[in-house]
Amino acid sequence: MTLRHPQDVLFAGEKPFPILPVVDHYAGSEKLMLKALQLQHELGPVFDLTCDCEDGAKAGTETAHATMAANLIVSPDNRFGRVGARIHDITHNHWQADLDILIRIAGRRLAFLTLPKVRSVADAQTQIAALRRAEAQYATGKALPVHVLIETHGALRDAWQIAALEGVESLDFGLMDFVSGHHGAIPGTAMKSPGQFTHPLVTRAKCEISAAALAHGVAPSHNVTTELKDPRVVFDDARRARQNFGYLRMWSIHPAQIMPIVEAMRPDFSEVEAAVDILAAAQDQDWGPIQHAGRLHDRASYRYYWELLQRAKATGMNLPRDGASRFFPES
Repeated sequence: MTLRHPQDVLFAGEKPFPILPVVDHYAGSEKLMLKALQLQHELGPVFDLTCDCEDGAKAGTETAHATMAANLIVSPDNRFGRVGARIHDITHNHWQADLDILIRIAGRRLAFLTLPKVRSVADAQTQIAALRRAEAQYATGKALPVHVLIETHGALRDAWQIAALEGVESLDFGLMDFVSGHHGAIPGTAMKSPGQFTHPLVTRAKCEISAAALAHGVAPSHNVTTELKDPRVVFDDARRARQNFGYLRMWSIHPAQIMPIVEAMRPDFSEVEAAVDILAAAQDQDWGPIQHAGRLHDRASYRYYWELLQRAKATGMNLPRDGASRFFPES
């Protein structure tokens, strides 16, 4: 009997859930982008790099900055193809030029495009439509995944509609701008821990974004932590975002934050071992129901364990030998 792969059996005809690296690392200057790519070479593709053409570009240098980022994306330094870019928001007069430069130079190599400060689903639709026109104009041969920042009142209101848009791969929470947009009604302490996990208006936003994303097969991405020196704070923030709010990915703004987030988001190894045992037994039975450790398992639990196994792989975890050879033979 030919053993059928879980991806061919468990999600046939369905939209696949994006299994992304658990860290989205932001860099705004060429120096920091190159430093991040070097770290990616050393660690492997356990984190994405986003070249920031919004906050990274000084006023008047937008064209040069976007061109620099695009050239870096197509350079040999981008070994894994896990580099995206953030363009200016829709109210800025350079967003369309950002998009044109990035797609013309790097459209075939970009991993995703991030849209900041959308004010509504209409804003997201406008920018996605412009992206698709640029892809057609420059014959990139693919439709780039889109990551949308939810950091305004209007975007939070429309989060479910935005998550439902074709091509959206991630909803990202922008904590700083969200708090600032409340005109002092939310205290500054909610921009960091523990306040960001206890203030009702902030936790409401976190839950709404995560729920909207997961309901539409989109990855929810948690905001940054402003702590740069203490890895325990970074780890605790990422673990809390993962366990209490359902976030599967988190932003990083300093190289020292990357591994604490990866470790916090990484599945427990005992559950990974159980996943391999369950999926191997199910595969041997051609994905019919099985018993494992006195419990019944069927396709519902197989889906859970298969996605868990993919997330473990994405964090660079060493999988049990049988799991690696059966389910990731190309590795």
